[in-house]
Amino acid sequence: MARAMARGWRDPVLCSDSGSGRAAALVAELGGRAASNLEVAEGADLVVLCHKPAQLSAVAGELAGQVSAVASVLGGTPVAALQAAYPGVPVFRLLPNTPVEVRRGIVCYSPAPDVDPELERDVITRFERLGWVVTLPERLIDAAAAVMSVGPAYQALVAEAQVDAGVRYGLAPELASRLVIETMAGSAELLAARDYDTLTVRREVTSPGGSTARGLDALERAGLRSAFQAAIDRVCEARV
Repeated sequence: MARAMARGWRDPVLCSDSGSGRAAALVAELGGRAASNLEVAEGADLVVLCHKPAQLSAVAGELAGQVSAVASVLGGTPVAALQAAYPGVPVFRLLPNTPVEVRRGIVCYSPAPDVDPELERDVITRFERLGWVVTLPERLIDAAAAVMSVGPAYQALVAEAQVDAGVRYGLAPELASRLVIETMAGSAELLAARDYDTLTVRREVTSPGGSTARGLDALERAGLRSAFQAAIDRVCEARV
């Protein structure tokens, strides 16, 4: 996620890692400087946490007394835990998905209490460069994550299944991939133009007894809706 956000911002980076070499790779790609955690905290007006959730206390201990403000994209890490790790420091809990890399992401934001409005506006403006920032109460973050955070993987799987089906009927894989993905992209724009009214878009394509109707019936009989419901149940259960 750190790499996706950095690529979306397209600015030189001041970043650190745990020895993986990813910070140096980002610097080679985008410019900037790889540094230690402490050097990042000393040189940045906002530190974006992208480490593993289990490392929260350890990283906070390294940054103690040096960090000005913290934006966390850590999964399963509530505002209260961030405030406990960074007492007296403004914290922001955000949850992006990987399309932030191409500035078409979604970033869910759960406000912490008593944050300075001007600082909050500055942080939100930075993340708005990556896509749509939606403000949600923290109790809805897990449900949102089970839709948008994992969504790119689901969309990729749906595309892959359609490509494989087309290949079985003789389409070249490269052609089938482009047909499917361009159709997905165009359909997303069409749904947005129709105010996200999925039923309207389906009806515009589906004539009674036609090929689309037969295909939709096959998907319903195969349990498409129940599969997605089961997926969100599994993701939300894992976050409890």
